[in-house]
Amino acid sequence: MLASARGFWGRHRRKILVSLGVAGAGYAAYRYLDSHRRQLVRVEQRALEERAAEEIIKNQLQTHFENVQKISDTTTLPFAMHYLRSRIMEELDISHLTEKLMHGKGESSAPALTPKEKYDTWEKIKILSFTRTVSSIWAMTLLSLYVRVQVTILGRHLYLDFARVTDGAQLQEGSDTFSKSGHKDFLATADYLATYGINALITKMQHAATEILKEKQLKDPMGIDEVLETILQILKQFMGLCEDNSWINYLVPENANVYAQLMAVSSSGFDDSSLLKDVRKLDQLMSETRIVLSRNIMDRSLKKIASVVVEDLAVQIGAPIPPPGLPLAKLLAKVAQLSLPLLEEPDKNKHIQIIRSMPEVELFYTFLYANMPPET
Repeated sequence: MLASARGFWGRHRRKILVSLGVAGAGYAAYRYLDSHRRQLVRVEQRALEERAAEEIIKNQLQTHFENVQKISDTTTLPFAMHYLRSRIMEELDISHLTEKLMHGKGESSAPALTPKEKYDTWEKIKILSFTRTVSSIWAMTLLSLYVRVQVTILGRHLYLDFARVTDGAQLQEGSDTFSKSGHKDFLATADYLATYGINALITKMQHAATEILKEKQLKDPMGIDEVLETILQILKQFMGLCEDNSWINYLVPENANVYAQLMAVSSSGFDDSSLLKDVRKLDQLMSETRIVLSRNIMDRSLKKIASVVVEDLAVQIGAPIPPPGLPLAKLLAKVAQLSLPLLEEPDKNKHIQIIRSMPEVELFYTFLYANMPPET
C-alpha cells in the first residue's frame, strides 16, 4: 500500500505540485483581489462621505451668502437710502429761499426785496437746485454700486475660505464667528456716506455747480439736451475736484480703527475702547473695497442715470419745449424735484434697478467675484 502510494506520488508528483501551486496561486489571487476590492469600497465610501460633507458645507456657505444678500437688500440699502434722502433734503432745502421770494413780492408784511437781494436769492436757488439733483444722482448711484460691491466681496471671501480649508467644522466655526462681527460691521459702513461723508460731498458738488453755472443766466433759454449737458459737466467738474480718487472717502472710512471707535462711541454714548472688536478683517474688507471702487466703475452708470433723469424732466414738462428752450428760471423748480425719485426706497427706485440691469455692471461684478481685474 505504501509502495503503491509512493509509486503514485513518483509518477504524478509534478502534476500534483503544479495543481497545488495553481490552487495556491488562485487562492492568493482571490485574497489579493478581495482585499483590493474591500479597499476600493472603503475609498469609494470615504469619497462619498467627503463629497457629502463638502456638499453640506457648500449649502451652508450658500445659505450664509444668501442671508448676507438678504440683509443687504432688505435692511442695509433701504436704511442707507432712507437716511441719505433725509440728509440731502435737509442740507439742500430751498423752501426758505422760495418763501423769501414770495414774501419779497409784497404778498406778506415782509419788506420787498431789493433788486440785488432778489438776484442773489435766485442765484442761490439756481446753484442749490442743480447741486441737490446732481448730488442725488452721484450719491444714489455710488451707494447702490457700493452695497453690491460689499456683497460680492463677502461672497468671494466665503468661497476662498472654503477653498483653503478642508476641515468643515473649522470652516463653519470661522465663518460663524466672522458673520457675527466682520460681515455685519462691514455692511454697516453703507450708511457712512449719509452719516459722515455727505457734508463734504455736498460742499464739493456745490463748488462744481457754481463753476459750471456761473455763465448761465436765469433768463437764458435752456433745452432738455442742455440740461443733460449741464448735469454731466457738473459731475465731471466734481470728479476733477476730487484728486487721487478722494471721493472714495465719502463712501468708505479711511481707517478701520477710527471707524470702529466712532461706532463704539455712537452705540454707547461715550468713548469705551472695550467695545472695540477685532478690526483686522474689517480693515481688509474696507481696503479691498477702496481698491475696487478706484477702478472707476461708475462713469457709465452716472451717465445712464443722468440721461434717465433728464427724460423724466421732459415728461414733467409735458409739452415739447420749443427751441431754443425755456428760461432757466422756469426750469429750476422741476430740476430740484428730480432728486425725489432718485432717493426713493430701493424696491420702488427704478434708477437702482436700471443700474443693476446694465450689462457692463453685471459683467464687472462677475469678474470681481472671480477675482479677475475687469476692463473698464
